[in-house]
Formats: sequence, C-alpha cells, structure tokens
Amino acid sequence: MNQELFLLAVLDGISYAALLFLVALGMTLVFGVMRILNMAHGSLYAFGGYFAATLGLWAVAKGLSPAWSFLWLVLAALVIGAVLGTVLEVLLLRRIYHKEQILQLLVTFAAFMIFEDLQRMIWGAQPYFVSDIVNYLGVAEVLGITYTRYQLMVLPGVALVVFFGLRWFLKSSRTGRQIVAVAHNREVATAMGIDAKRICLLTFVAGSMLGALGGALASPTTSLVPGIGAEMIVLSFAVVATAGLGQIEGTLVTALLIGLARSFAVYLQPEMEVLVPYLIMVAVLLFRPQGLFSVAQARRV
Repeated sequence: MNQELFLLAVLDGISYAALLFLVALGMTLVFGVMRILNMAHGSLYAFGGYFAATLGLWAVAKGLSPAWSFLWLVLAALVIGAVLGTVLEVLLLRRIYHKEQILQLLVTFAAFMIFEDLQRMIWGAQPYFVSDIVNYLGVAEVLGITYTRYQLMVLPGVALVVFFGLRWFLKSSRTGRQIVAVAHNREVATAMGIDAKRICLLTFVAGSMLGALGGALASPTTSLVPGIGAEMIVLSFAVVATAGLGQIEGTLVTALLIGLARSFAVYLQPEMEVLVPYLIMVAVLLFRPQGLFSVAQARRV
C-alpha cells in the first residue's frame, strides 16, 4: 500500500468511526443505565438520516443558504430523538424493565421491524441523498490528498464534542450524577429521592438523539436506502460488545479500531469489508467475554 492509499484509508476510517461512535454511544448509554439492549436503535439512525435529508431537500427547494445545512442536521436529530425516544420509553420500555432480557430483545426487535415498515411507508424505496453542506464546506488538501472538509473536520469534531460533553455532564451536573447513581443501583437511588422514571426517560431520549444524530450526520455522505438501519445496528452492537456494555471511553476506542480496520479492508481486501468488524468482535470475546474495557465492578456509565 502506497502512502496516498494509506492516508486515504486512515481518513476514511476516522470519519466512519465518528458516525459509528455516535450511534454506539447512544446504545451503550441506554444499556449502562437501563440494562436494556435496544434493538430498535438502528431505526433511530435511519429516521434521523431520512428526516435530515428531507429537511435538506426542503431547504434547497426554498432556496435557503447551504450555510444553514448543519442546523437542519442537528434539528432532525433532536426532533426524531425526542419524539421516537419518548414514545418508545413511555409506551413500550416501561412495561418490560423488570422482564427477562430475552423478552426485552424480542420486544425492541419487534419495534425495529415496525419502524422499518413505517420508514418505507413514509419515504418509499427511493434513495435519499443531500450533499449541500459537503459542497458548501468544500475540500482540503492533506499531504497531497484531496478530502472533503465535512468528513475531515465536522464528523470527528462532533464526535469529540459529544464525547467530552457527555463525560463532563455525567461527572459535573446534578442530573448527570443522578444518572450515574441510577446506573450503579436503581433501588438505592430511588430510596435517596431520585426519580428513576424521569432519569430513565431522559437517558433513553438522549441515547435516541445520539442514534438519530449519527444518521443525520451520515445523510450528506451516504445514500439512504431501506435496510440502512439494520446494517448500523449490527455494526454498533459489534462496537458495544467489543468494548464492553456500558463503557463510554471503550466505545470511542473500539469504534476507532473497527472504523480503521473496515477502511483498510476496503482498500486492501474489499471482499473482507463486511467480515472484519465481526472478526474483531469474535477475537476479543473469545479471550475477554466481558469486552476489552469492562472490569469486575458495580455497573457504571
């Protein structure tokens, strides 16, 4: 592999890892606090992407400046996360908190299938794609490689802001400390006066927004087609399982590892692209079934 291909693979891997991290972070945050592995999380990614593309196409039709494009992406994630996250948590998940995990998986998978059909009903099978913000930001040269500024700066930048912002929020804010308390021991936290139902709702909505944000940010560089949510949920689960369920820092490192491995596979062995993330997961779980970053302690986020 020559230097140009190596650099291109690294840049592609980092930009893809940023999207993968945002989606996987939402999943691991929800599991860390609520102990539910939400299989409908991939639908939030898809809905965030489709809604962002719809808003972007509407803005183009209205002749609005591409400078506002990033606003549409964030707005789409906030709306989808707030609406679908609230509906799922209040109407569905509250009824299965204390049920067996296999039942929780089946129920959230059923929600995923319903959302897949709903997605087809709203947007059909036609691919959606809007690249205004990518064109607006233009390209930059990195050691002789021409690369879009959107993928080079915006995607990794948003991922890092979300990571450090979430860590600060959990450690320094009153609500964040309540979330950590519920994650450690919900019964004790409730006895201390913390409204666990409210905390679970806030956590699930926040996780839903992160999943939708990943889809919204992917919409300018990815053609949105039916089934895109299923692909992302499987990859996100590979990241979360490899890092260890509920591990935020580990999710960042593992997303970068899998993103880079997948990118290098694309350039070196394209037929291995789909397989590489799961080979990494299997290799890790064979030697550390609890994940790379999990330790034997009280559950944390």
